Amino acid sequence: MEWFIDLSSVWQALFASLFTCLMTAAGASLVFFSKKINEKFLTAMTGGAAGIMIAASFFSLLLPAIECESQLPVYIVVTVGFLLGGGFIAIGDLLLGRAKKGDGAQGGKSALLYVAVTLHNIPEGMAVGVAFASVAAGDAAGAVSALMLAVGIGIQNFPEGACVAYPLRAGGMSSKKAFFLSFLSGMVEIFAAVCGAVAAEGAAGLMPWTLSFSAGAMIAVVCSELIPDCFEKHKRIASAGVVLGFALMMVLDLALG
Repeated sequence: MEWFIDLSSVWQALFASLFTCLMTAAGASLVFFSKKINEKFLTAMTGGAAGIMIAASFFSLLLPAIECESQLPVYIVVTVGFLLGGGFIAIGDLLLGRAKKGDGAQGGKSALLYVAVTLHNIPEGMAVGVAFASVAAGDAAGAVSALMLAVGIGIQNFPEGACVAYPLRAGGMSSKKAFFLSFLSGMVEIFAAVCGAVAAEGAAGLMPWTLSFSAGAMIAVVCSELIPDCFEKHKRIASAGVVLGFALMMVLDLALG
């Protein structure tokens, strides 16, 4: 673990986002082995990821943003940044929702789902990069907290990869192509994570903005995608997953902080 902590934030973001991308690929690889997924298992994973991401949005993104120095009052910066991040996801969902209504074909729906997932992966990757950029050199607790954020995103990427690959496969696409396209949607996070780390590291004044923006985007993704999906059929399992995921992230942050 020490070798990872001693790396620059850009390299940390790169390695962490590689993990999230590989988790997308792992979920997508299920198309090679089965035609259906265990719904309760996916619900538990999605709920746990939602809990981790909610906690990480506060402990790994908002709290560091509040502690950053800023020329403007910090409550203004953090609030505006948070709203911009949430607005980015909300506008994207609105535009995709309108496009979906205009295209009822199975292929069109699969394509829009693919675009939606890829769009959401951008702020997720950016959140990972910014979280590592906000950690001081040699700060083990901060690095672990940022790493847990990546773990939470990676966990939710597993069912996400499957949810992208299976509709593409059902639309007539080969298993190999469905897997590859799903994998490509996860690769967006690598680029976004590295860019987020470089931008946040290069302009310290942007740090509270980027941290709060990422937090807002993360919360919006959880509320618009993860929570509705996992609570649709198995509410008790979903609730347990969210609570346990949040508790895990909170305990790690408090114990190591």
